[in-house]
Amino acid sequence: MRTTLAFLVGMSMVAASMAGLQEGFYNSTCPSAESIVKSVVYDALDSDVTLGAALVRLLFHDCFVRGCDASVLIAPTDSEPSERSASINLSLRGFSVIEDAKIQLEAACPETVSCADIVAFAARDSALKLGGINYTVAAGRRDGLVSNVSDPLLNLPQFTYNLSQLTTTFAKKGLSVKDMVILSGAHSIGAASCASFSNRIYPTVDATLKTTFAESLEKLCPNGSTATNVTTYLDYQTPAVLDNKYYQDILDGKVLLTSDEDLAKSNTVLTLVERYASDNDAWATLFAAAMQKMGKIDVLTGTEGNIRLNCSAFNSDTDTYLGEMISENRSGQETSNVI
Repeated sequence: MRTTLAFLVGMSMVAASMAGLQEGFYNSTCPSAESIVKSVVYDALDSDVTLGAALVRLLFHDCFVRGCDASVLIAPTDSEPSERSASINLSLRGFSVIEDAKIQLEAACPETVSCADIVAFAARDSALKLGGINYTVAAGRRDGLVSNVSDPLLNLPQFTYNLSQLTTTFAKKGLSVKDMVILSGAHSIGAASCASFSNRIYPTVDATLKTTFAESLEKLCPNGSTATNVTTYLDYQTPAVLDNKYYQDILDGKVLLTSDEDLAKSNTVLTLVERYASDNDAWATLFAAAMQKMGKIDVLTGTEGNIRLNCSAFNSDTDTYLGEMISENRSGQETSNVI
């Protein structure tokens, strides 16, 4: 009952917040906005392909905490910790890509494109670059004015979560079990540190792990090792391609995280895993739709929040007022393709 209630509340949050988002939001105010972001993202991935996974993850960590409002981008200070200070966010990357895009956008269209929209565009462009997965991004998000260090652990799923905990966490954001399984496919790219999966090999090996795979993990991460920079790919088959191999890894007993392995412990969920493991095109289409849905969680629109001038820092009061004035002028111009 609690999960059902959480899902209904989450759905109302998504429906209410998405009302102000529009496809082609910047067509008249900054026509080159999406192409600028795409160019920056592609250049970054050409230099370091692992940034693609980082940018997809950045959207996830942003949207699950206070909605998709770029609060995850705020850099902490000695006196003011932010979401980036939370233990679950310490391994986040891709901030410099967002900042590079913001610098170029400010030069082309000052005080117009929000950091929250840049994060959403960058995740989409990463999916296209690494998996050929393309979809439209309804824009018009505003940047948040709050970034609390305590919020991420209260809202993000942990890598040790079981299926019940995962289901509840996603339901609170208006995402179904099917959405959860589909979005988990993002683990076909990216990497995990030893600390993220050592619980599955020590003190005893998880029985669901394939023996040879477990042995390779033990060699990579010896028991008692204090190394913090040792990582391995989440998908051992095609680690730089966003595809359905992750689901095959689950069926083969070759996934790293408890939260991934648990997807095989429910007949209903296992049916979805088997379906996506056998049909990459079907999964890719669903992944695109799920990313669109996640990107609309509890967004700020209209005169809420502001347009941040520096994605890693809050504006001054004067800048906030200016951002609100820009939004009011823009809202009168953009009236088509309301989502």
